[in-house]
Amino acid sequence: MCGLRWATAVGLLLVSITVRLSAQQPLAWRDPSPHKIQFVTVEDNVKLEVLDWGGSAQPIVLLTGSGNTAHVYDDFALTLVDCCHVFGIMRRGFGLSSHPESGYTDQRLADDVLQVLDSLHIVSPVLVGHLMAGSELTTLGSQHSDRLAGLVYLDAADDPVDFPWKDPDYRALFAKFPSSVVNPVSPSEADKKSFQAFLDYWQRRTISFVFPVSELRNMHDQNPDGSVGPNRTPSFVGKAIGEGSKKRDYSKITVPMLAIFAIPQAAVGGTSEFYRFQPKNEEERAALEGIYAATRTYINRWENTMGTGVPDARIVELPGANHYVFFTNKADVLRELHAFVAGLH
Repeated sequence: MCGLRWATAVGLLLVSITVRLSAQQPLAWRDPSPHKIQFVTVEDNVKLEVLDWGGSAQPIVLLTGSGNTAHVYDDFALTLVDCCHVFGIMRRGFGLSSHPESGYTDQRLADDVLQVLDSLHIVSPVLVGHLMAGSELTTLGSQHSDRLAGLVYLDAADDPVDFPWKDPDYRALFAKFPSSVVNPVSPSEADKKSFQAFLDYWQRRTISFVFPVSELRNMHDQNPDGSVGPNRTPSFVGKAIGEGSKKRDYSKITVPMLAIFAIPQAAVGGTSEFYRFQPKNEEERAALEGIYAATRTYINRWENTMGTGVPDARIVELPGANHYVFFTNKADVLRELHAFVAGLH
């Protein structure tokens, strides 16, 4: 009898501990996006996560800017399945794709994309790239236009070799602004207490829109208490990508192209929607206008380079848009994308 009582007591204790631990653990999170996920081997010991949102007809492959995973398109992709079969590729170094120590040049990253197209038998896709993905688009378009149906640059046509932040005179324009403009305050512990809190209280406050929660969960690990943990991308990856980038040359591209540019400008009332900054005096306002003018000069050069290489390229400017044009100007981007795809047939 004593043994039975002892066993019963131990059993109740274990149940109690399990209940307490369960109460402390965050509920398991499930990605609500209807995509299918698979991993494609692109090199020895290197696998890329590929998302497939379904759809039919024209294949579209979405590529991201540096810092994002393909899950940043979880909502946007669903607006394209009416006309296209939509895929997203997670480049090496990000999310659940492999994080090798090498392979971050334009050429290798473009080869990774081509390897995925071959492995999944994706024929004549439209490649849609955001920000740094313009490098992969340009490399693939230059070398394999015969394999593609078209290229779409979502604020992705800047030139890594002719980039404003590399110019000390351009950086000096920001010296007249509060340091928070150039070096924003990091999110607080309260902001990071949960992934939803990060989106609601940090991201919406700093950039006015929010990523799908699936994007944040693929960018960051989760701490045992459910708070936002470290970034999954190793710190060396961004530097390696920058060092592996090359000057843009569109002259060998023979497929249709669409390029959408976010154009910085002040909104009504003098607030900078581009930099989320309200000038407080004439000096700051003049500095802001100087930045707009200098940025416009760079954009003019980038547009001219693209137009010279591909005279029929369609160039669309979105004044006041954020870099993430598919969030801040979603209707404009969808209108242009749908028209572009329809014009291919």
